[in-house]
Amino acid sequence: MRNSFRSLKDVFMKEISLAGMRELVESSDVIVQFYEIFPNLEKIAVPLSCEKKILKLKVENPAWRNELKFKEFEIIENINKHFNEQRINQIRFIG
Repeated sequence: MRNSFRSLKDVFMKEISLAGMRELVESSDVIVQFYEIFPNLEKIAVPLSCEKKILKLKVENPAWRNELKFKEFEIIENINKHFNEQRINQIRFIG
């Protein structure tokens, strides 16, 4: 009978019906940990949302928005490396 119990982590990670919830938690981790990954962007960009592996960043200054657009691949690579999996495919910069 003891073998029928599963840990919450095991259920959360393996239960097919919780796939949407896992994706939501993973997306929110990107937002929450964004400044840990990029502390130098704290005064430049604000992570707004992360849905369907698309991160939306608010960047008020057009010059900074352009600079970050050039570094988009590098930003995506650093985020995915931080989480050891592909969490982001694309970044949308919003002014």
